[in-house]
This record gives sequence, C-alpha cells and structure tokens, in this order.
Amino acid sequence: MITTAAGLLIAIIAVFALSLWLNRGAPEEASFVGTDSAATEHIEESHPGYTPWFTSVFTPGSGEIESGLFALQAAIGAGIFGFTVGALWYRHRLNGQIVQLSGESANTRVQR
Repeated sequence: MITTAAGLLIAIIAVFALSLWLNRGAPEEASFVGTDSAATEHIEESHPGYTPWFTSVFTPGSGEIESGLFALQAAIGAGIFGFTVGALWYRHRLNGQIVQLSGESANTRVQR
C-alpha cells in the first residue's frame, strides 16, 4: 500500500516528467517561455496597431531585479502559506487536546 507522502511524491515527479516530455520538440528559445510574453507576441501579430490601455506603474531596471522581485513575492507567499498551514495544524491539535481533557469521545467536535 502506498502512503500519502509517497503518492504525492510520485504525482509531483509525474507532473515534471510530463511537462518535460510535452515540451521535448520545442525550439530552445521558445522552451518554457512565460504566458505574458506569449500573449504579447500573439497580440502584436494579430493586431499590429494595438496600443495598451494602461502602462506599468513600475518597470524594473534589469532582468535580475525583476527576477529578485519575483523571488521575493514567492518567498512572502510561501511564508503566508506556511504560517496558515501551521496555524490550522496547531488549532486542530489543540482541539484534539481539549476533547481528550473534557473526557468526550474522539468523534465529537468542540464547537466555539
């Protein structure tokens, strides 16, 4: 029997392998490009006279700064996600301890 962790690990490996396999025939410069650049190219090809209806509020000075800001955004998001999962886990654990201390059966839930 496969445990949950092993099943998730197999699923992650399968997703990565599938993405690499589906992208095997693409030219190197088109490999793994972002959707923003693909959408921009499509709009420029299909509507050459199109002018955007807004401009960026902030444009990074270089690709390194843009990459760094993206990494910072990912780190902040991961921190918020980790904090939320930890808080929910702690609440669930604390709820289980309250049930044990009160002498109720494990199947009943404590209502707040």
